[in-house]
Amino acid sequence: MRAAADRTLPRLDPGGPGLRVLVVAGLLAASAAGFLAWRSRPEAEPVAAPPIPAGVAPSLVSPASPLTPAGPSSPPSAVSRVVVYVSGKVRRPGVLTLAAGSRVVDAIQAAGGVRAGADPGGVNLARRLVDGEQIAVGGRGQATVGAQGGAAVPGAGEPLNLNTATVEQLDTLPGVGEVLAQRIVGYRDAHGGFASVDQLGDVSGIGARRLEELRDKVVV
Repeated sequence: MRAAADRTLPRLDPGGPGLRVLVVAGLLAASAAGFLAWRSRPEAEPVAAPPIPAGVAPSLVSPASPLTPAGPSSPPSAVSRVVVYVSGKVRRPGVLTLAAGSRVVDAIQAAGGVRAGADPGGVNLARRLVDGEQIAVGGRGQATVGAQGGAAVPGAGEPLNLNTATVEQLDTLPGVGEVLAQRIVGYRDAHGGFASVDQLGDVSGIGARRLEELRDKVVV
């Protein structure tokens, strides 16, 4: 067996030139495999840039952040304050600014409260404040200044002046609640006052029947 192996091994020896051929062939095969692997690598596809809206300068568009369309404008914020004028029998009468949703009692307290020994009268302390209104503290006998600049001092059983009466005073009329009293004041402010009692019928919510009920209880 050893003699047979000695006779076979020399035949398998390629010798110096043959070994160089095998090395070169291996290098060529490795190069070809590397080239094929490089050709088959994944390539990233370019992403198209977003369109630039008309009127926007290209220099103002940052390449790092895509341009997104502007959303709808935010609605204006709701009114968070009301301004009222507190007059009458309070310690510090004047124009006050309070948070929206405040009530008449909050405005009176902000004005220093009712004077010692004074009666707030027929003021509805639980009513919510309305921007721009006047709160006359002291009952029906308290004089108030209306749209025409005149003073009204109604006593018990006396008719109210439509041009000077406050919301609280109008609220005491039969069939007139807080909402309708606000409408009367709003109509007065929008038209510069009442020229006649008949104009009260132009206020929304006051029909012919209610006008006749109020005719002898109001004046202009």
